[in-house]
Amino acid sequence: FGDSTSPQTQSNCSGSTSGLPVATMVKLTLCFLPFFAGLATAAQVQVQDTALHHVIGHVKKSTADGFVSSLVFKHRLRVCNAYPFEEAMDIYRAVAPHDDLPTGYGPRNAHPLIKLTVDGPMDYKTCRDFLTPMKAGDKFKFTVGSYNAGTFAISDLPNNDAVLFLVIYRHDRLSTAVSFESHVFANLLNAQVAIIDTYKGDMKAKPQIRDAPTKGLSTRSEALKFNSVVAVNPGIYQVSLVGKKGRNSTLVANSTLVALNRQSYVIIRTGVEPEHGPEYPQALVVYPESDPRALQSVASHRAVPFAMLVMMVAAMWA
Repeated sequence: FGDSTSPQTQSNCSGSTSGLPVATMVKLTLCFLPFFAGLATAAQVQVQDTALHHVIGHVKKSTADGFVSSLVFKHRLRVCNAYPFEEAMDIYRAVAPHDDLPTGYGPRNAHPLIKLTVDGPMDYKTCRDFLTPMKAGDKFKFTVGSYNAGTFAISDLPNNDAVLFLVIYRHDRLSTAVSFESHVFANLLNAQVAIIDTYKGDMKAKPQIRDAPTKGLSTRSEALKFNSVVAVNPGIYQVSLVGKKGRNSTLVANSTLVALNRQSYVIIRTGVEPEHGPEYPQALVVYPESDPRALQSVASHRAVPFAMLVMMVAAMWA
């Protein structure tokens, strides 16, 4: 849903595109989810538990006496910092004509940027949801200390309620340049999960999902594919990165996914084996971390076929 630039990689990454494969899973009931992603140049990201909603209201009256109203959609920005670096990252949004400036802000030309990370910068391997108005053409600036890491511009927004996901990560192993990848989650009943690979290195690993162990019930597992979207039934799942050591499989990383209806989740493989500088090992980021108490009955959901309902990709642009 956007374009991005980085002061170090405009010539290499800005405006680049990448296609996502349409993936299917056997023995599963298939349906379809739109997946819109964009690659660009980026730096670093963070994760946070609470989901803040950009609630403007669904209907806005056009006049005091009129009965015709215009629709206003709810767009929520979700950002993850997958850029391996010891310093945290701040995010700013460029002031736009549609902004209702926060208290304390003076003339627009005096404050060209609005800081989104007011609760503190985002550490590596964290995510956060932001309550901020968004329109096509808006730009988001990512900084580390006094340095500009990159800028992401929204090229278009869907005409429906949606979660806009953006991850910033390392572009390659040689430089410290950044890349962005974006995705728009559809407004669906089932929980949606986007699986993203931001790791840069030689190590090979594949993501898997399985039922969380429950007494008296068998545990089922399925392979996942990077750069894809799946829909799952409500429940508690174990997500793993499985690598190879000789002929044997090894567990690289493991995390828990608590899936709730109408929620959008991301599973991100992070890490880098750089040509120079410190190494950051492979890890899994799962966001948001939903409260398992919100599940009425895990056992009742386990009675249906395995959680996977969907795996598909529809379109992508930068």
